[in-house]
Amino acid sequence: MGDIERAVALLRQGELVAFPTETVYGLGADASNPAAVAKIFAAKGRPQDHPLIVHLPGVEHLDRWAREIPEKAYALAEAFWPGPLTLILKRQPNVPDAITGGQDTVGLRVPKHPLALELLKAFEGGIAAPSANRFGHVSPTTAQHVRDELGEGGGSHVAMILDGGPCQVGIESTIVDLTGERTAILRPGMASAFDLGRVLGRMPDTPTGDAPRVSGSLAAHYAPRTPLALLQPDVVIFAVREAMAANQRIGIIAPMACPLSDERIVWRRIAGEPAGFAHDLYALLRELDGLHCARIVVQKPPQSESWRAINDRLQRAVAGSGAG
Repeated sequence: MGDIERAVALLRQGELVAFPTETVYGLGADASNPAAVAKIFAAKGRPQDHPLIVHLPGVEHLDRWAREIPEKAYALAEAFWPGPLTLILKRQPNVPDAITGGQDTVGLRVPKHPLALELLKAFEGGIAAPSANRFGHVSPTTAQHVRDELGEGGGSHVAMILDGGPCQVGIESTIVDLTGERTAILRPGMASAFDLGRVLGRMPDTPTGDAPRVSGSLAAHYAPRTPLALLQPDVVIFAVREAMAANQRIGIIAPMACPLSDERIVWRRIAGEPAGFAHDLYALLRELDGLHCARIVVQKPPQSESWRAINDRLQRAVAGSGAG
């Protein structure tokens, strides 16, 4: 039995299978099986009212999970699927409450990773799959990240991990609300407001207070256990000197080269453009989190639309860092 066939069999038995997407690794369960979905919440320590995203084999499965689907949903699906865009739509009555957090909406997407698509097409159904890590922690972008945090096989929550290499995008999908007349981004991702606007014919709106709850929207999320700070370039060097004076190890993520040589400085250079920065960010945060630094510092990215999703993740990571 091949890996895909084994993964499908495990999912049909109600087990959890972690698999790669282009964004991050997902912790998958049969989305139509409430008992299997409950295992996701147990494995992650995830609040029960926090909705999940259902991954589909293709757009032809959309009406199995959603109703009252507007034409703009199909336009966005045609433009971005497979890809890092999640559509929030009115749910079909048979969608389990555990998937939706008790709401009348459901999040759906078709991932752009060959292994994920192979799994979904072989499974012939929807797979609920939040990021394959403990709730609130840095999302995994390699199979080893999942293995380190959740384990695999006997004695662990995860029956199997499909290894598809490092994730191409590196941060979670854009989530867009299509349940009303206006379209709003509820979680920014690498499918930007400008990208969506070109398809919709107008820029997305700002979410209102009654917008649906969605994954990854809490103030503290995506966080390392080591205290994390976002600093301007000139302040980064000050923080390094401060740590050296206190004889502390410090982790740095910045686009520039390390100007100092000292064993207490763990400096990781990152791309100075959004796609490369997003690709490497979570892996570097996880690496530095495991090196027992007193503090992790990330050089603050520009405040422009192309950096919006990255700034969103970093701000939430700062708010949640230092726990555990």
